[in-house]
Amino acid sequence: MFKFFETLVDPYCDYDEVDAPPTKLWPFMRDYARPFRKVFVFATIMSVIVAAVEIGLIAYMGRIVDLLSGDPAQVWADHGTEFILVILFVLFLRPALQAFDVLLLNNTLLPNFGTLIRWRAHKHVLRQSVGWFENDFAGRIANRIMQTPPAAGEAVFQVFDAITFSIAYVVGAAILLADADPRLVLPMLGWLVFYGFLVKWTVKRVGPASQKASDARSKVTGRVVDAYTNIHSVKLFAHNKRELEYAKEAIEYSRETFQAEMRIFTLMDVMLVLLNGVLIVSVVGWAIWLWMQGLASVGVVAAATALSLRLNAMTGWIMWALTSFFRQLGVVAEGMETIAQPIDLVDSKDAKPLEFTSGKIELDGLSHHYGRDSGGLDNISLTIAPGEKVGLIGRSGAGKSTLVKLLLRFYDTEQGRILIDGQDISTVTQDSLRDKIGMVQQDSSLLHRSVRDNLLYGYPNASEAQMIAAAKKAEAHDFILDLEDPEGRTGYDAHVGERGVKLSGGQRQRITLARVILKDAPILLLDEATSALDSEVEAAIQRTLYGMMAGKSVIAIAHRLSTIAEMDRILVLDQGRIVEQGSHGELLAQNGLYAGFWARQSGGFLNADDAAE
Repeated sequence: MFKFFETLVDPYCDYDEVDAPPTKLWPFMRDYARPFRKVFVFATIMSVIVAAVEIGLIAYMGRIVDLLSGDPAQVWADHGTEFILVILFVLFLRPALQAFDVLLLNNTLLPNFGTLIRWRAHKHVLRQSVGWFENDFAGRIANRIMQTPPAAGEAVFQVFDAITFSIAYVVGAAILLADADPRLVLPMLGWLVFYGFLVKWTVKRVGPASQKASDARSKVTGRVVDAYTNIHSVKLFAHNKRELEYAKEAIEYSRETFQAEMRIFTLMDVMLVLLNGVLIVSVVGWAIWLWMQGLASVGVVAAATALSLRLNAMTGWIMWALTSFFRQLGVVAEGMETIAQPIDLVDSKDAKPLEFTSGKIELDGLSHHYGRDSGGLDNISLTIAPGEKVGLIGRSGAGKSTLVKLLLRFYDTEQGRILIDGQDISTVTQDSLRDKIGMVQQDSSLLHRSVRDNLLYGYPNASEAQMIAAAKKAEAHDFILDLEDPEGRTGYDAHVGERGVKLSGGQRQRITLARVILKDAPILLLDEATSALDSEVEAAIQRTLYGMMAGKSVIAIAHRLSTIAEMDRILVLDQGRIVEQGSHGELLAQNGLYAGFWARQSGGFLNADDAAE
């Protein structure tokens, strides 16, 4: 039974992906709710039926009071069958109806609606560009991905569990009272008007207050996660107190926004108690007055009393459900600031996979300043022949990393174009482009998974033998076999910690290198690929690297000039332009920037802040 309801909607069903999802709340919710439309219809019908049953039971209680005023034996003789049928209804049919209602809500809607939103939101966010992620806290992004789906699910749940039910219940109560005596409806309608004003007042304030509180919570998460992610720096500079103060500022703001939100609920509760007192006194008092005038039976008084007390008990729940509904919508609205942002770097409509032939790379009038007036690259034109090995050097900020990021299409170029084998990379799919590029970065962060998972990231279909061979080429196999994590997993199954924190810098870099060896892409980008290695290991890795480069087009960034001295060509970047190029010997002969860098090396490193004579 549970399985049937749990699988009525597939949260991972196919859907039309869009680069710019709705940015308004209701279109956003409607878009995600599309697979649940039939479930919503049935949930609405069941809410009305359940409410009608509850009203019917109260009405029948009044009938019983009237019937019991007669002779017991005669009452049983005349109505015994009726009583038995009602008993059977209450014991069997009513629970069945209630079960169907809660199964739809608890087992179809709640688990699947939140899952669908979380899955699609995560899928959408993963499509965002590297630059998009660089402009926000990872913790805040993750917090919004996590808190928005349950909030949306809870909002939908309240629609059918409380809002639809309460509307049906109030309408049914009015019909019941009007059937007994139309005048009994008047005090209830008067109460309903004031209750409506209270709801409007609460809802108008609770949505924005909740959104503000949710944003404050996300801010706290972002700051806390930022400290945890950079815990080495926090400890290294002894800044525990500084981080506590930084977090306290956000925590205190979160407390203040939550206090403001709770003030609304406190005022609502006080006003609600006053209104419900008026409801009970007016409806029950009028019913008793009608009975005293001989215009209503004892059963009518009993039904009116029971109905008033039931409404008194329900109104708090209804109000809380309504405020919870808009409160959760406030959380969703805050989450939409992240998960409804348009994709800022997309494949063109007619994008095709990159057709790799030889690996010729062309930069044509390439400029990119990250939206500023300076920095980045300035009008670079360059051709890298198939299989050519090119080294890049320059001071910090000269544009080396920008060139690599543009080649990977982490950003779209502001001016000019990049071609691979004659194809503009902006016209091919991003995945096919990056599939042909292997990169070893200076910041060799790893996934918080096993060593095996990290290595197979380069080539998921690699065999165990291929994986181990790549690890051996990267001088990583021996230390991997000695690894053991706190869970007792060893060797290739050992987990490496967040960003590979349980490994040394050299170990991380060797695993990263093994991953790229396993990928075996025809274009190779090296950004300080050996910077974290000791001299002995570096010598062995250098031989591996030069072996990897055979037949590939290579761009290598290095401050340690000895690592690129044997490149076919070396480019010297300065202020975003190529100011020198040639082989190591040719550049030394020019006696320019490169010769100055070479002369100033200390242990093979380029002093990036030195100026050449």
